[in-house]
Amino acid sequence: MPSITYSSTRGCETQKNQSFRSVVMTGLAHDRGLFVPDSLPEVSMEEIESWRSLSYPDLAVNVISKFVEEDQVPRKKLEDIVKRSCAAFRAQDVTPVVQVGGHHILELFHGPTFAFKDVALQMLGNFFEYFLETGSNGGRLAVLGATSGDTGSAAIYGLRGKKGVDCVILFPDGRVSEIQERQMTTVPDSNIHCVSVEGTFDDCQDIVKASFADKEFRNRVKLGAVNSINWCRVLAQTTYYYWSYLRVTDKHPDIGPVNYSVPTGNFGDILAGYYSKRMGLPVGKLIVGTNENDILHRFFSKGEYHRYDIAKTISPSMDICVSSNFERYLYHLAGDDATTLASWMQAFEATGKITLTGKKLEEARKDFLSARADTSQTLATIKEYYEKYDYMLCPHSAVGISAIQQLGEVNSATVCLATAHDAKFPAACKRAVDPLPTPPTQLSSLFGLKTRKSYCANDAKVVQAFVEKIIEERIANEKSVGLKSAQFKKSVVASVIIGAIAVLATQLSKKR
Repeated sequence: MPSITYSSTRGCETQKNQSFRSVVMTGLAHDRGLFVPDSLPEVSMEEIESWRSLSYPDLAVNVISKFVEEDQVPRKKLEDIVKRSCAAFRAQDVTPVVQVGGHHILELFHGPTFAFKDVALQMLGNFFEYFLETGSNGGRLAVLGATSGDTGSAAIYGLRGKKGVDCVILFPDGRVSEIQERQMTTVPDSNIHCVSVEGTFDDCQDIVKASFADKEFRNRVKLGAVNSINWCRVLAQTTYYYWSYLRVTDKHPDIGPVNYSVPTGNFGDILAGYYSKRMGLPVGKLIVGTNENDILHRFFSKGEYHRYDIAKTISPSMDICVSSNFERYLYHLAGDDATTLASWMQAFEATGKITLTGKKLEEARKDFLSARADTSQTLATIKEYYEKYDYMLCPHSAVGISAIQQLGEVNSATVCLATAHDAKFPAACKRAVDPLPTPPTQLSSLFGLKTRKSYCANDAKVVQAFVEKIIEERIANEKSVGLKSAQFKKSVVASVIIGAIAVLATQLSKKR
């Protein structure tokens, strides 16, 4: 059976029916749309039950292979990619499920950078590596990504040292936590470049999108994406919805559909739950939790997807006013009609507003619930869970839990996604809990390491020039190393020949 193909949300003819390999390497569609599956595979309850005893890596292989067949990645290679990715996690279960406060928590912070994005970015890095080794892009890829905190470090840890990959991560100056910045800037690998940009995450994201829209630049540097605009990110994240459903129903076999509450910024994490539900996983309510940057809550409560200025909060990874992945959901809300979606996005780009009413808004509310937690509510939730349950939440995870409290969904059928470790945000958490628990040594040791970063103006052309400069420097360095290697080989060969002649001469002398 051939693999699922993908087309752009905006309908460009040249961006239809693309392969998995192609959409992973391309990232953002060339018409500025996002790739979505041309069809969704179905998963039966019988099949889901057959996965109950599987390890996380084996379950993940079964889920991903619904989309990725042998024609894209041989099964043995897919197993290798997934198992190597999961091996980077500290927990045997990869994403453990625990019960706290009358509901479940899916712990997504046991990867190398203590954030949920490790699940997808470890896999994406290994998919990149395989595709480059097997002929894509002539073996070269320039990754340009934007981060509000966690994507950057997770991408860096997934791509560090990867042959053929140059990785440039943009982050808004002063708008990520100190530990988030140190996780990025302490990585010494020569293919990693962290760039501080004056502005917000949305400014960084706009630079990335503008660079993908620049055909000459895109082709010249062989541009690739690690942000959740890359379909591979969403696909990889579906795996922990299946895993957590099975773990909840291990304990509660008759519980029925399972609800999920997700602290939401760019919409990719909860979108994975939406796709899982459409495939056949018994998912009940999908709850969007936002901080003060509440464009998604305003949409699901009032039908107003209106862009406002970003407010700086204690949950910086959610300080986003335009959710990139939301375009994928809007495409489906438009009945998979690229023409309608394109008109909505054109209006949004011109006015900063999409307003839906009537049946479309009703349909959206059937798919998602939402709630907004401000700083005081977030801190109160962190304090409550530590004092009552001895369980420490990060400011993002606390938003998701506050959401189920506000909506009356605190029960055994609800899973809240814990998206990061609390120790990544000590300044925020200390406002609720003092003294703080001892942080993991992997995080506390960052303060003794050297840092390195670059600075760029908030300008796409300036960033593009920086990308081309580091690629030129890398190529020049490779040529220099190659020349030295060739010269060394020649000297070794010459030494061997001279040595052989000397030995032969000695032997001839003895015979005489």
